[in-house]
Amino acid sequence: MKKNMGAMDRTIRTILAIILAILVLSRVVRGVLAYILVVLIAILLITSLIGFCPLYVPLGISTNRRGKPENRT
Repeated sequence: MKKNMGAMDRTIRTILAIILAILVLSRVVRGVLAYILVVLIAILLITSLIGFCPLYVPLGISTNRRGKPENRT
């Protein structure tokens, strides 16, 4: 797996996961939605830790600046 997430992308995902976790843990969000958010939190944290987003591959997206050739014309 080649990393396709940049530092800013990873930071945003981590902060979003923390905010969602606070909402779930403080019981602001309950029921089925809380379970869905827990799965989303896990996905956000795992992808930010490994630096790879599987959804980016078919879409051809990469926010990782390293390894990208610069366009110099």
